[in-house]
Amino acid sequence: MSQFHPSNSIDWINQIDWLRDEARALDFGDIRVSDTDLSQAGPKLREWLAAGCHGDMNYMSQHAHLREDPQQLHPGTIRVLTVRMDYLPNTPEMRSALDWRQNEMQKWEGGDQAIVAMYARGRDYHKVLRHRLQTLAEKIQNKIGSYGYRVFVDSGPVMEVELAHKSGLGWRGKHTLLLNREAGSMFFLGEIYVDIPFPVDPPITSHCGECTACMDVCPTKAITAPYQLDSRRCISYLTIEHRGSIPVELRPLMANRIYGCDDCQLICPWNKFAQLSAVPDFLPRHGLDQSSLLDLWSWGEKDFLSRHEGSPIRRIGYKAWRRNLAVGMGNALRSTSVLEQDKDAIEQALQKVLPFESDMVKEHILWALEQKSI
Repeated sequence: MSQFHPSNSIDWINQIDWLRDEARALDFGDIRVSDTDLSQAGPKLREWLAAGCHGDMNYMSQHAHLREDPQQLHPGTIRVLTVRMDYLPNTPEMRSALDWRQNEMQKWEGGDQAIVAMYARGRDYHKVLRHRLQTLAEKIQNKIGSYGYRVFVDSGPVMEVELAHKSGLGWRGKHTLLLNREAGSMFFLGEIYVDIPFPVDPPITSHCGECTACMDVCPTKAITAPYQLDSRRCISYLTIEHRGSIPVELRPLMANRIYGCDDCQLICPWNKFAQLSAVPDFLPRHGLDQSSLLDLWSWGEKDFLSRHEGSPIRRIGYKAWRRNLAVGMGNALRSTSVLEQDKDAIEQALQKVLPFESDMVKEHILWALEQKSI
């Protein structure tokens, strides 16, 4: 990628105004500029890794030095453009809701309804954001000339929350996610590493105060202290990143959450201000916002692959999908909110496929069947 050769005649304030207009035209909720100094964040990352809180995510430790130094990851980088893209689906139900969070929290009580994290109900955000960030990067090039850049969307060793915080895009909540006063936390982050000396935006202070709602609501107590997350206990990690057997003691706590978990976001007061997305790609597909556990259990592997084409869920594979569903169905069997006739249907569905499943899935089915007698 070519290097940028600045001109003394460039009006950087006007360039930033133009940049924000272009970002909004691409449906980004905001764009900010950070420097590349992550010296304060590096030691905290190394401490977290040393404690093993990253679980099986070995890639976190393998490239830690690149996370800490954007200039090593992409030589020549002197600024990072950080963006947010809201993903709350713009459906009639969401538009008419007095508080969309209450609608989602009601699903906690529906023991046989499958809960998929809201970000994963539509098209894979990696593809959506990457395409638009690339478009934005090319617009910059057309505007000011050739320069060096690299686009990232949760796909490289990037400390994206820290960079977003430094740029003033938001502050880190006690659940470790980025929070924004106008948009809560229901958004994706993306970055463009550039060698352009854009003016840096100032960070903003935290507005969490004494609130601990996210810590208190976490089913598995994965938020072990303010700003400290033990991935090994997090339902999002267990259902997405973890490939083996789910610890038995954590299975009942997962309830009907089969892919990711939004609890710490749903309870957050700032998400009253979450913005509906302007991007149709994030609308729910294949009924993932309202399917029962039995509906999804009926999918064969071909169904899984075809219906999750272009979805982030496809990445976990069919075995992990079945494992997660088996845990959810086991919890439905012990739930007081599930009708007996529905429990019978769940039990029959599990027993029917037991001889044909992989050893890992079979183990979780056997556990699930045991739950009816509890």
